[in-house]
Amino acid sequence: MNILVCISHVPDTTSKINFVMDNTLFKSKGVQYIINPNDEFGLTRAIWFKEKHGATVHVIHVGTAAADPTLRKCLAIGADKAYRIDTPAHDGNHVAHELAAFLKTNSHDLIIAGRESIDYNGGMVPGILAGILNMPFIPNCVGLEIDGNTATGEREIDGGREKLKGTLPMVIGGQKGLVEESDLKIPNMRGIMQARQKPFEVIPSSNAMALTKEVSFEKPAPKAAVKLVPADDIDQLIELLHKEANVI
Repeated sequence: MNILVCISHVPDTTSKINFVMDNTLFKSKGVQYIINPNDEFGLTRAIWFKEKHGATVHVIHVGTAAADPTLRKCLAIGADKAYRIDTPAHDGNHVAHELAAFLKTNSHDLIIAGRESIDYNGGMVPGILAGILNMPFIPNCVGLEIDGNTATGEREIDGGREKLKGTLPMVIGGQKGLVEESDLKIPNMRGIMQARQKPFEVIPSSNAMALTKEVSFEKPAPKAAVKLVPADDIDQLIELLHKEANVI
């Protein structure tokens, strides 16, 4: 079984975010980047299939050379080969079509993508990809088992979970629950050394079209100052809740 895990290269949530060029460009200098958490859950599950069933695990990213350290980390975790499609990722449609162009000439049995990336939270790539390739798709996937050519997955729905069964090849939109945080793998020295010898292929863009463009960025408004009310001044509290907060 050949598994392809789609990897997003995203800012760590603890990084300080700023914009330049009159708020039209994200300032990446000084920002720490990580594997998108939803993708890391998928990668860990793929490594489990490798260890238990002898699967081959490849990772792929649509982006620039800035993401190479993230892909090397995926190799150190246990992936067998990394691909990078050499083009900036413009939007979800662009990324999905670039991945689809690759998969049309490099078939895989199971494609695992994160439900969404934590930077743009678009949540569209795996669904668009499955549509282009005309493959079964399980979104919000929190459980996955493979038996021969049959995949059984669980996904979160309003009020519970739904179990689905389908035939490979298939696209999965994974998230926490596919594995737990305690199952995530940290690269050890042996894995880091082996990653240097594993194949890493840079692929030209297929020149897929982006349907949107970034016009400007805006940070959330800063939180307002806190008003402290003495514990015994109930009248003042009621007046503030009524006239300023408009909640009573």
